[in-house]
Amino acid sequence: MFDYDWDAAVASLLQVTPLFSHSLWSNTVRCFIISTDETQPEVDIFVRNYSPKLQGICETMGYFFQVVHFSAENERPLKDVRKWEIEKSSLVILLLHLTLPSCLLEDCEEAFLRNPEEKPRLIYHRKEDDRVSSVSVQQLIEQISYVNKAKMIDHIGSVEEGAYEIYNCVEKIIKQDILGCEMIELEGKDLGSKEESTVPEEEVFGDVLWDAHDEQEQMEAFQQASNSTCELGFEKYFERLNDLVAAPAPIPPLLVSGGPGSGKSLLLSKWIQLQQKHSPNTLILYHFVGRPMSTSSESALIIKRLTLKLMQHSWLVSPLTLDPAKLLEEFPRWLEKLSARHQGSIIIIIDSIDQIQQAEKHMKWLIDPLPVNVRVIVSVNVETCPQAWRLWPTLHLDPLNSKDVQSLINAECNSANVKLTKEQEKKLERHCRSATTCNALYVTLLGKTIACVGNTGNIDKTLQQCFQCQDTVSLYRLVLRSIQESLQSDKEKGLLREMLCVIGVSHNGVSESELMELYPELSSAVLASLVHSLHKMCLLTYGCGLLKFQHLQAWEMVRLEYMEEGESIISAYRQRLVEYFTMQLSRDRVTWRSADELPWLFQQQGDKQKLHKCLLNLFVSQNLYKRGHFAELLSYWQLVGKDKSSMAAEYFDSLKEYEKSCEGEESMVCLADLYETLGRFLKDLGLLSQAVAPLQRSLEIRETALDPDHPRVAQSLHQLAGVYVQWKKFGNAEQLYKQALEISENAYGAEHPRVARELDALATLYQKQNKYEQAEQLRKKSFKIRQKAARRKGSLCGFALLRQRALQLEELTLGKDTPDNARTLNELGVLYYLQNNLETAELFLKRSLEMRERVLGPDHPDCAQSLNNLAALYNEKKHYDKAEELYEKALDIRRRALAPDHPSLAYTVKHLAVLYKKMGKLDKAVPLYELAVEIRQKSFGPKHPSVATALVNLAVLYCQMKKQIEALPLYERALKIYEDSFGHMHPRVGETLKNLAVLSYEGGDFEKAAELYKRAMEIKEAETLLIGGKTTSRHSSSGDTFSLKSALSPNIFLEHGQR
Repeated sequence: MFDYDWDAAVASLLQVTPLFSHSLWSNTVRCFIISTDETQPEVDIFVRNYSPKLQGICETMGYFFQVVHFSAENERPLKDVRKWEIEKSSLVILLLHLTLPSCLLEDCEEAFLRNPEEKPRLIYHRKEDDRVSSVSVQQLIEQISYVNKAKMIDHIGSVEEGAYEIYNCVEKIIKQDILGCEMIELEGKDLGSKEESTVPEEEVFGDVLWDAHDEQEQMEAFQQASNSTCELGFEKYFERLNDLVAAPAPIPPLLVSGGPGSGKSLLLSKWIQLQQKHSPNTLILYHFVGRPMSTSSESALIIKRLTLKLMQHSWLVSPLTLDPAKLLEEFPRWLEKLSARHQGSIIIIIDSIDQIQQAEKHMKWLIDPLPVNVRVIVSVNVETCPQAWRLWPTLHLDPLNSKDVQSLINAECNSANVKLTKEQEKKLERHCRSATTCNALYVTLLGKTIACVGNTGNIDKTLQQCFQCQDTVSLYRLVLRSIQESLQSDKEKGLLREMLCVIGVSHNGVSESELMELYPELSSAVLASLVHSLHKMCLLTYGCGLLKFQHLQAWEMVRLEYMEEGESIISAYRQRLVEYFTMQLSRDRVTWRSADELPWLFQQQGDKQKLHKCLLNLFVSQNLYKRGHFAELLSYWQLVGKDKSSMAAEYFDSLKEYEKSCEGEESMVCLADLYETLGRFLKDLGLLSQAVAPLQRSLEIRETALDPDHPRVAQSLHQLAGVYVQWKKFGNAEQLYKQALEISENAYGAEHPRVARELDALATLYQKQNKYEQAEQLRKKSFKIRQKAARRKGSLCGFALLRQRALQLEELTLGKDTPDNARTLNELGVLYYLQNNLETAELFLKRSLEMRERVLGPDHPDCAQSLNNLAALYNEKKHYDKAEELYEKALDIRRRALAPDHPSLAYTVKHLAVLYKKMGKLDKAVPLYELAVEIRQKSFGPKHPSVATALVNLAVLYCQMKKQIEALPLYERALKIYEDSFGHMHPRVGETLKNLAVLSYEGGDFEKAAELYKRAMEIKEAETLLIGGKTTSRHSSSGDTFSLKSALSPNIFLEHGQR
């Protein structure tokens, strides 16, 4: 089996090279245009006529579209800005005619000749029959065609036709190369529907709704938090965090505390990277809370996200409530259940937990005893930490010492080639001694301010100004004022103020394309320049394509600087946003942005009437609901004073009214979607009788407007069946699910995730009726489909971009033998495997092994990793003899090179043992299974659940060899460990009792067998009542039924980074 720990794969890929670019994860398709005066007409037509069309394409995919263009007179003074924009861009277009001004040459070389990530590039060359382009134009095109895969448009004709050709080519590049939507469309088959291809969550998580934007925001937050290269003496803290993970359970959460800007996020993100690198068996779930009142600080969304990540790693598909109160109440039970399925440790990290609204109330589960293999780390500001949490073990971040202060400031100065005198260094050291001036953020900002002045300015004068600033907020104010002074006109200063204020009053930030629509006088060149300055000085950052404040102190400073008049000025800026998003709605542009911002803005303004009207815009509510923002939607309705029933009635009336205006197939299909969303929403609210009517109407419309065998009809049947399940009308539900299954199989083929969804739903239904045998068969079938689909798809989000990343990494590894390149090749093998491209995966894994043997020597542990991965690949291809030989080599290296309890040694031991068993070489498997028990005892102690699991594995093997007498004491010891660790009613206890019952039955002790089996069934029924999940049978006398569990377990997967 291969590793499908996607977070680890992504994390590992991100560590491969510092060249990993913002543009790959950005939520914006950025188009940088370089043009001459001769080709300005094409640029004008392209921006005026075709930019809005491209924006529309990107919006339907949940992306922003931004064109950046510097006119000729702006070229020289903005070199750094242009270079940054080229780095961030998704696509660069060069428009040429006859001549090429020398001032453009540098940009052309940067974009086309130094393009390490092989991002898409396009050259448009307008030719004329009777005129020849200059030598410089010809030379540049020749150079680019020699080193680069740029697309070329040679155009003879009018400028209007030329602009249209550019548009066609750019559209194709965006769809195929940047967003990768041609891949989604091929998989979707149901091409009549845009929406089918943009709702991956239902394929992966049954009926649970997932927001890719929230997930991406978290990935970006983690990336940004870990960006600093300075470690600031964190080693001592790393040791303390490592001790927490190793400490015996039960253990309360660890509190990481410090003042604002003391480096808590940096510490945690750096430690997460280390854990991902050195502890492949540890599952790390992190959440970085943004500023208060943003989406990332909403407790129900945080808990739902953590539960879904756990489900994703456990391959569990099970109904999950969306009711915020129930979600918070059930989380400890989910944690208990899903942690029991995970072989290693689970670490949950919540950064800035005190920024969550009513944190104590909504995070009550932190006070309960945690499952034995779960550790929790939360970070807080000293001043805002809830009183009850102060009793927990605490790791307090000390102020920076003078050495750390100096290294931080020097790092910033060195990056700008600025040299400080000894006297200046002493003054800085003396200044940075108070509690507010020796924290990481203040010192970083101080270093950046000095570096910005550079060798040309007066550093002593700048230092004097900085020394007046006794805290981070006042230093931020100085930074902002110096940016203001650098601007050329009052107009630009005014735009800076407007920009920062609308970002400040928004819910989650504002995108650059939105700013340009809000302020038409704002050119892309001025905006780029402003954002560059604000980003460089830690004021703004990107999250999900939106500009937002990098730190709370920056936000606070903007409020003090620009919004001193208080609520009236804040309200005026909010009104500006309200008008903008309301105008979008009036043009039928309901994007995730208008749904995120508009109701929230009305809520902040206290305008219940407008909020009510906004909620009755069916598309706004549908957008919020489909992205899983259920709690938010509910809180808005509570604010307008409507209970669940009156809310349901209002939605239904609105839909009836909307239906009167629907004509034609497209609008009827859209109407059916709205009815279905309403039905699901009401079902989630527990209003079952009211949910049936809209779901039934959705079904009728789809059967009429589309076709009775259309996949959308299956969707309606599935949702309707869900209501009947909750009503306990199992006969009706079964009939509907079977119809949905038949339609899905005919439409998508037998191995599509939609088919797996119907199989899971039927399995859950059979389980509720105690038809365990039938349920188990369907779950196994569904699991196989999901596994295959997951490999094809790779991830919930970002797969097309990582596919692109694989191609870039290939370029980086050509012709250079280094340990890092060998590691990159290993990562590429993993990545191609996840794309189900086994032949290419094999090539890269072989190259990795050969390079490691040359550079490090054949006995190095890294060579064992490559051998292990190649063996896993051959195992997958059923080339068992090759796999056996490579596993044996890897085991030999690891036994000699690694500690006897090292996780990597345990990996290979287990892989090889399972392979021997599969090949029927049971005698060779026994010593390895015994060694696995020994390794776990050394790693975790003799009474740890992991030891019990290893004992069960060995017992299963003995049963296969008909050595029941040897198996019995192993099962009994495992049972004792499970009971002591998890309690007498835990699913693992039930499974072991069932296995012991089988042994007793085969040994002729029927009475004991009956007693054990009865206990096992009591546990199974209790678990079914608790959540409705399914446990896996682990043993039968006829063979190893541990295989499904071993497929679930991360510790048999292929390995990623250096171990």
